[in-house]
Amino acid sequence: MTTAGLFGAPGYRLLGGWCGVGARAGSCTISDRRTKMTTVPQAPAVQGVPAFLELEITGQCQLTCPKLCYATAGPKKGHGSMATADWKTLISEAAEIGVRKVQFIGGEPTLHPDFEELVHHALHVGLDVQVYTNLYAVSNMHWRWFTHPRVSLGTSYYSDVAEEHDRVTGRPGSHTATRANIVLALAKNIRVQVGVVGVFDGQRITQAHDELVALGVPRVNLDHVRSVGRAEVHEPSRADLCGRCADARAAVMGDGTVVPCVLGRFLPAGNARDDGLAGVFGGAMWKEIAASIPRAATGCPPADSNDCSPANTPACDPAYD
Repeated sequence: MTTAGLFGAPGYRLLGGWCGVGARAGSCTISDRRTKMTTVPQAPAVQGVPAFLELEITGQCQLTCPKLCYATAGPKKGHGSMATADWKTLISEAAEIGVRKVQFIGGEPTLHPDFEELVHHALHVGLDVQVYTNLYAVSNMHWRWFTHPRVSLGTSYYSDVAEEHDRVTGRPGSHTATRANIVLALAKNIRVQVGVVGVFDGQRITQAHDELVALGVPRVNLDHVRSVGRAEVHEPSRADLCGRCADARAAVMGDGTVVPCVLGRFLPAGNARDDGLAGVFGGAMWKEIAASIPRAATGCPPADSNDCSPANTPACDPAYD
C-alpha cells in the first residue's frame, strides 16, 4: 500500500479538499489534518446500539499470559471464522447504525493478515479506532497507522520489574519490548493508555502505575484479574463483570457472536454475521442480557470507557478516550 493509500483518498474528506500523506491536495497538508478533517455525517443511531464496539479479529498472539488471558490466545491460535469481507461488512454497518468507535483487539490484532485493511476501512467509513496491542513487535507500517489522528493505542503492563511482567505474559523479553514501544509511542505523540492488572500476590502494580505516569502516559488504569478464560477459578458469572458491560459498549467475537464485552463472552446475544448488528441490538436477547448485568455501585468513568480489565479502579477497560 502506498503512503497516499494509508491516509488519502478515498477515505478522508477534508474541509479544503482531499488530502494524501506528504503531499498537498487543495489547501491541506498532513500537518493540518488534525484540525481540518471531517467525516460525512452518519445515519441516525439505532436505539440500543452501543457507541463503542470491540472487534476480536484474531486469537493469535506472541504471548500466552498463562494465568490471565480472557481470550485464551496464543501463538498457535487462528483468526476465527469471520473472513476479512465479513469484518468489513460489519464495520460498515456499525458506522451506519450509530457506532462511533471500534477497538481492534485479540489476541494481538496486528497479527491478523488484513489488519491494515481493516483499520483503513474503519477510518474510511468515519469511525474512530483504537488498537489494543501488546506492543511486543511493531512494524514500520503499524507505526504509520498508529500516528493517524483518529487512531489511539491501548496496551497492558504488569510490573516495573521485567521478571514479573514476563511471568504474567509467559514471554521473556516482553517487558523490555513493550516498555520501549510505550516510550516510542509517546515520543511520536500517539495517544496511549495502559492497563495494569494484578495477577499474583506481591506483584508491583502500584510501582508499575507510578512508572508509567512518570513516563508521561496520560491514562493508567488499575484492575484485578477476573475469572474468565485462563484466569478462570470458578464458572464465569455476571458478578465477575465490572457492571458496565452492554452499557454503550459491546464486542464481536471471531465467529460473529455479539457479547456485552470481551469479558462477557459467556453471554452471547446473537450473531452479527447471520443477523446483522442492527438485528442483534434490536433483539430481545440483547435487551435481556443488558438488563441482567448488575450495575456497578460506583460507575466506570468515563461513560464511554470499555469493559473490565485492565480497568480503572474498579472500572472498565481496555478503555478508550
